[in-house]
Amino acid sequence: QVALLLPPGGRVIFTSGATEAINLGLSGSGARRLAVSAIEHAAVLDTARVLDPAVDVISANVEGLIDPWTPIADDIGLVAVMQVNNEIGTIQPVEQLADRVHAAGALFLCDAVQGAGKLSVPTNADMIAISAHKLYGPKGIGALWVRDGLELRPLIHGGGQEQGIRSGTLSPALCAGFGAAAALAKKRMEVDTALVEDLWTRARKILSRWTLNGSATRRWQGNLNLCLSGLDVSRLMSDLRDIALSAGSACASGSGRPSHVLRAIGLSDKDAKASIRVGFGRYTNAGELEDACARIDAAAAAQGV
Repeated sequence: QVALLLPPGGRVIFTSGATEAINLGLSGSGARRLAVSAIEHAAVLDTARVLDPAVDVISANVEGLIDPWTPIADDIGLVAVMQVNNEIGTIQPVEQLADRVHAAGALFLCDAVQGAGKLSVPTNADMIAISAHKLYGPKGIGALWVRDGLELRPLIHGGGQEQGIRSGTLSPALCAGFGAAAALAKKRMEVDTALVEDLWTRARKILSRWTLNGSATRRWQGNLNLCLSGLDVSRLMSDLRDIALSAGSACASGSGRPSHVLRAIGLSDKDAKASIRVGFGRYTNAGELEDACARIDAAAAAQGV
């Protein structure tokens, strides 16, 4: 069921989540020199910096997109670029990037956590990391898809479970839940896409005076990242405690740091800290979303912005 979301010609290795899958892909590949995009998830950026302190960082443009023709240095062994950005929702040209990377003689790892079950994953990647809870499955289970013929070094040693690559006993319940969620996502892909497009239109109509962060067209529309210059986001979130919105990625919550993604696409620290992220999807009620957006805008207006 999970493999049906992924390309043919590869194998699925279950992990504790996408973070472990990414660590396994980056470390297990044996690549000594790495290149990653500036807007990657911390699981990619931080791991890459540990493995290669001189990691090449590929810049994004103001739209939050990576140039598929970006130069790849001759000594790079692996390039990692995500399919859908977790903070601003932009969809990267990952298949073009994979072709470019292969032409340079390197491997291509794709973090498809935000795209799997919603979009077709790249067919020409060497490794793809996904996570169950991002497609309505259980937390605590993820997977790394590995192209046939590519051998990885284990990250976790022990009993040799998961084809000798990932030792440790997995939870059958979590694996089964991942499978059920994957099957449902594949079945509902078109319906879910149409739903988020409708929700996006409704939300943007209400929050029309807010500036959209990232491309308006090349994006997954279940992710809405907006800036209102001068906004005190901490006060906004305090005033709206019963609405689930964020000031950046969930992984960086409470850090107080401006989003590295928003800074990478050209926002000042001030505007990055005046941005919010609202997510919605299959189980979002349109009326509740409209009410939430109206209250968000009203609370911002009460601050005089």
